[in-house]
Amino acid sequence: MDELFYWLLNMSVAASVTGAVVLVMRAIRRIPRRVVTVLWIIPAIRAWIPFGVGSRYSLMTLLSRLTTETVTAVRPIDDVDLSLMNSLGWASDYFPITYKVNVLADVFRVAAVVWAIGAAAVAVALFIVYLTTVSELSDAEPLSPGVYCSPKVVSPAVYGIFRPRIVIPPSSKDSESLDLVLLHERRHVRRLDNLKRLFAFLTAALHWFNPLSWIFLKLYLSDLEVACDESVLAKLPEEKRAGYAHALIDAEEQKTVFVASSFGGARLKTRIGRIVSFKKMTVLSAVLFGVLAAVVAFVLLTNAV
Repeated sequence: MDELFYWLLNMSVAASVTGAVVLVMRAIRRIPRRVVTVLWIIPAIRAWIPFGVGSRYSLMTLLSRLTTETVTAVRPIDDVDLSLMNSLGWASDYFPITYKVNVLADVFRVAAVVWAIGAAAVAVALFIVYLTTVSELSDAEPLSPGVYCSPKVVSPAVYGIFRPRIVIPPSSKDSESLDLVLLHERRHVRRLDNLKRLFAFLTAALHWFNPLSWIFLKLYLSDLEVACDESVLAKLPEEKRAGYAHALIDAEEQKTVFVASSFGGARLKTRIGRIVSFKKMTVLSAVLFGVLAAVVAFVLLTNAV
């Protein structure tokens, strides 16, 4: 288990580096949040998959001049290596690992047990929250296919992962903006956003010891909500955008749990600003953003050579 944790630490370093790059790109307002949520997949892959193909154009090749080195794991075909990134540099040999200082073997054995206990605790806590939420909303009143009403929620949201249900509070039943709210929540369902949220939480649970994993999680969940807004606005007539913004203001009070994509689930000021400045992507801009995402993924997902 100590070897597993050693490589997990290295994966966490790589995920942190690539996540920092996504943060920089996230700060560029011209990049839609729908594109940013795709870019967040890159640090998630780094957090879960230790292997990668080498490239001279990789960001890791640049970093290898400082601290990172590449360890070849397997060569499936000639001239193609599946490698592991060793950013810590605390081992002298691999498969099995031989640490440069003997005491590190004991340190990693203890740290691996602590990590396993912590990861299991977070995963169990998430599972308990999920079961509790499902149980609490089991008596919700059905209003229409896929839409329910319950006094136990204070803001419209999609609850559940594999059989998601839209649940609204009684105060929303007669709201003039209910159609817009449901449009937003149905978009969450179509985009499988609760499943994405679950994977994001599990990623944070795997790397619970890394403070950046929780920061990335918070920002990703916010971006997921804004991306849903963008997806709605792309199909919403311009004259209805003001009503959509007012619906957000009405839903400012919120209750957000990990199994729920809430209508008010991100910073209100950010979402209103995005709605006001929203512009539909042209075919050309969509292609350019797609190329940008592909290039960034190649640079960040490949290993040093």
